Amino acid sequence: MELSRRELLISSAATVVVSGTATRSAANQPAGDDMKLTTPIVLTVNGERRELEVDNRTTLLDALREHLHLIATKKGCDHGQCGACTVMVEGHRINSCLTLVVMHAGEEITTIEGLGQPGNLHPMQAAFVKHDGFQCGYCTPGQICSSIAVLEEIRQNIPSHVTGDLTEAVKLTAAEVRERMSGNICRCGAYSNILDAISEIGGIDA
Repeated sequence: MELSRRELLISSAATVVVSGTATRSAANQPAGDDMKLTTPIVLTVNGERRELEVDNRTTLLDALREHLHLIATKKGCDHGQCGACTVMVEGHRINSCLTLVVMHAGEEITTIEGLGQPGNLHPMQAAFVKHDGFQCGYCTPGQICSSIAVLEEIRQNIPSHVTGDLTEAVKLTAAEVRERMSGNICRCGAYSNILDAISEIGGIDA
């Protein structure tokens, strides 16, 4: 199609008018409500009601450490690969670095501080001390929280990757414990001592 110079100028002017109108129309649209960046939540942490106003992006780990100052739960890899940040939520173990605290509003959180105190240790804590399962201690809070949840998982007949027969009750064996604890990494290599501690509480021969 051939356009004369006059027709081309008219077409270009019309395009500018339409574009300008569309731009003004978009600019005049109301922005709507401001995005809410924080959320008030209530948690039960180690049996105590805690109220927080948190940035929506706050992980459970950072809420525990930075807001509630429960610093025994450790930040290791921050990618859910080392298990140092393991805590229990409603009785189930979880990597607290991988979940947002706003997702757990109203739930019960148990950290290592909620299990026992000096002079009145949880049996699993005492077993870790007895068998030297803590060594440098950095992974220990996550290891102990995870080990308690592991025994409960087996008691509830929840199978794992190494469970042989899914039609029978899950047996508490060293293989089951090793598999279920494989998400908790110990830099010191105290795995055999940790297994001894868990085995003592679980009542199995490691």
